[in-house]
Amino acid sequence: MTKRPLKAFLIAGEESGDHLGARLMESMRDRLGDGVHFVGVGGDRMDRLGITSLFPMHEIAFHGLSAVIANVHHLIAKMQKTARAVVDANPDVLVIIDCPGFNLGVARRVRKRKPAIPIIEYVSPTVWAWRPGRARRMSGFVDQILAILPFEPEVHKTLGGPPCTYVGHPLMQRLDQLRPTATERSALAATERPTMVVLPGSRRNEIKRLMDPFGATVARLVRERGAMEVVLPAVTRFEAEIRERVAQWPVAPEIVVGEEAKYAAFRRAHLALAASGTVSLELALSGVPMVVAYRVDPFVKPFKYRLSRINSIVLPNLITGTNEIPEFLDGDSAPENLTAALMRLLEDSPERRDQIAAFARLDRLMALQSGTPSGLAADIVLDAAGIANPAGPVLAPS
Repeated sequence: MTKRPLKAFLIAGEESGDHLGARLMESMRDRLGDGVHFVGVGGDRMDRLGITSLFPMHEIAFHGLSAVIANVHHLIAKMQKTARAVVDANPDVLVIIDCPGFNLGVARRVRKRKPAIPIIEYVSPTVWAWRPGRARRMSGFVDQILAILPFEPEVHKTLGGPPCTYVGHPLMQRLDQLRPTATERSALAATERPTMVVLPGSRRNEIKRLMDPFGATVARLVRERGAMEVVLPAVTRFEAEIRERVAQWPVAPEIVVGEEAKYAAFRRAHLALAASGTVSLELALSGVPMVVAYRVDPFVKPFKYRLSRINSIVLPNLITGTNEIPEFLDGDSAPENLTAALMRLLEDSPERRDQIAAFARLDRLMALQSGTPSGLAADIVLDAAGIANPAGPVLAPS
């Protein structure tokens, strides 16, 4: 009798999750070949690898409390539909990838109706910054968390969360794309027109809140510093909106589209102005000193004091345990404040040197003993599904 393939149900709710899911699928296929079948919800990358998506991923990609509230009935209906699909599929393992507002709701429903299905959460919710009580509640329906930030296992242990393993950040598999060659980034002191990348966010609500102050900051900086090369990497689906908004800027940046063009801009950049998010870690691994700004969703502002439980919202700062990267939240992100901080990065200043020194520690702090992030994640998922790893035992991260 032919043994049936392993059935894995994967749910990704946004672009970053589609990246993670695709790499996980590749690594599981490396280990099992055709002995694994994927179903669930994913984007273009997961679709190309053969997942049968229940519905288009963008139908659950709502970010910010205001967007979630406006679409709450739609999201609940999708949660119920997805949970029913998981129960009907009866997979060997369910992997929920990031998007905790949606995915944890699905996981709760699945655990209640089909408690034997192992549930793996790939990417921890930010319980270290927001809603710490969520960690303990997850213990009732999540069997294992695959963390992509090295400090998160200890956080979940302290908060009473599910077992949590650091599997490495997926960006560590892309250092060849992030790091400049010897000729790509000129020395700051040797260039008359330094290159600055401007990154107002990858989500519509971020773009709406940050484009105007970022445009005003670019204008002030060029007025005070002189000629600069300004590059704005745009997310493909928001390119038209960004071009429309940039048309109002006093200084027009070069707009580049797509990930390859974004990383090429990073490799030649001397400094950056960025929204808070994963992009700050991309910039740090590329060695680009930066200033970070963020404007909170208006619905969240009354509860903003809860963020005081951490000293930073910037990922490289959290990983290194220092606050070398300046960050400006809400009213503090006025163009005059951002300009003053960026001016200090346009020379060989202590602020610039301190950031570069902090970036140099990231490789060690984020390293694994062996293997790759997606490979270690695949090993743990297969172990949860009761499949012996053909490549050998799962190795604990450093």
